[in-house]
Amino acid sequence: MKVLVIQTRYGIGDMLIFLPYLKAISQKTGVKVSILAKETSRASQLFKDENFLDEVIKLDGTNDKILGFSKLAKEIKNKNFDKVFIFNGSIRYRLLAFFSGIKEIYQYPFFISKDVIFQTAKVFTENYVNKILSTEPKLNLNPKSIEDAKKKYNLTNNVKNVVLGISASGPTKRWDIENFINLAIKLNKIQNCKFIIAASKKDQKIIDKIKNSEIGKNCFSLENLSIQEILPIIKNCDLYIGNDTGFMHISSALGIKSLGIFVDSPAYSYSGYSDNITAIVPVGETLESTTHDTLGKDKISFEEVFEKTKKYLIN
Repeated sequence: MKVLVIQTRYGIGDMLIFLPYLKAISQKTGVKVSILAKETSRASQLFKDENFLDEVIKLDGTNDKILGFSKLAKEIKNKNFDKVFIFNGSIRYRLLAFFSGIKEIYQYPFFISKDVIFQTAKVFTENYVNKILSTEPKLNLNPKSIEDAKKKYNLTNNVKNVVLGISASGPTKRWDIENFINLAIKLNKIQNCKFIIAASKKDQKIIDKIKNSEIGKNCFSLENLSIQEILPIIKNCDLYIGNDTGFMHISSALGIKSLGIFVDSPAYSYSGYSDNITAIVPVGETLESTTHDTLGKDKISFEEVFEKTKKYLIN
């Protein structure tokens, strides 16, 4: 039997939120699953050391949207899948499954929108596997890669290794870089820390601000590394503190306590699935009220961030 899962959300965090359900489907069907996913989800790198995955079929500019439908349908049909699980309510993917000759089709209700991402996925998967599932993702890594990263980057137990998630998908979702710098300076006065700057090359200006600050000598940045290289580094860390980014979801899935600063994204949807994530929201907002267009980057309490960081970091 061959099983396909279609999960086409854009981000790394989205893909990790679906991890418990991918594993559950694989366990129930008794086979490794293939995933149709966007390259931006980094599924191939995230799940390299997992045993539930057969392959990742890339959804890109050549086979996506209406113009790529025929090409994608042919590609899927040639793989002879027996079952498909579609984690969205799109008619297009139902038609894709039909024209690809897949006999058993399981899919979200059509046109579902504004759902809580992890709750919808949980109910959908539980209806198939017929048991209660945890929403907590647990990402597996090769133990050797963890030990190698520890040695290579000198991630010792003599200091606290803290991931600073300064990146974000847009300026309205980003806590100001000066706040991160001041937080790192203040923390380092009470606890010897090494700060791992979690950001991409497009964030070079704010990366340089940290490197050129007085805390710069205590930092190194991940912008030139692949996700596969980054995973074992984060696994060796003690805490994540930063914006709602893929790095936060990676940290959580690796069992690292994570303080997520939510200023303009759905706080409950992207933190409520994991006990490892503590959400910090703008003053006057709640987990449920903080969402797109909250625009609360200037309403985050620095003292709340500092005190909660201390709580998790200081022994």
